[in-house]
Amino acid sequence: MKRHYDSEQTRKIIAEKAAQLFSQKGFAGTSISDISKESGFSKGHVYYHFENKEKLFITIAEDAMRVWGEKWNALSPNYPTATEKLYTVAIFVLDNYKTPLLKVHQELMGNPASSPETVKQLYDLVSTPMRAYEAIFQYGIESNEFVIEDVQAATFLFGNWLGALCQHIYTMDYDTLRGMFQQCVTIFLKGILK
Repeated sequence: MKRHYDSEQTRKIIAEKAAQLFSQKGFAGTSISDISKESGFSKGHVYYHFENKEKLFITIAEDAMRVWGEKWNALSPNYPTATEKLYTVAIFVLDNYKTPLLKVHQELMGNPASSPETVKQLYDLVSTPMRAYEAIFQYGIESNEFVIEDVQAATFLFGNWLGALCQHIYTMDYDTLRGMFQQCVTIFLKGILK
């Protein structure tokens, strides 16, 4: 008797098991055979749903960023001013950036063997938090709280500043890094507050 496969459910199980393996063993340390064995689906099923291991990781990372955006969008309305939102998003980034998959992301970004398409897709993942920052800046302008001549430039600068701090998530203690995230916002606000 042939086994019936729910394609979406199969894809979800493969992605979940792959995420666990990537988190434990890294990208290079995880094989399609490992994913097949852990998920209970053949290598053919893995390749049917995901062209290759890089595409599988991109799918997992995109899903993680979608969840990040949903969580932020649910939290943001609790803070009435743009200043409060900016402080909150900075700590939100800190608290939601340190995941086991972060190291896998960094591994792929730093690997010269990663395809240019994969590297571009990994860079594109920052569009989710960047849209959040831009929305805060726009809200601050509209509520007469911020004066910003170039919202895109401010968004780019703020996002890269937080991104640079995120690189220290595994090298600094949490309280010190949290203070730096808050100080980043304080310094940034001095340039845009009305």
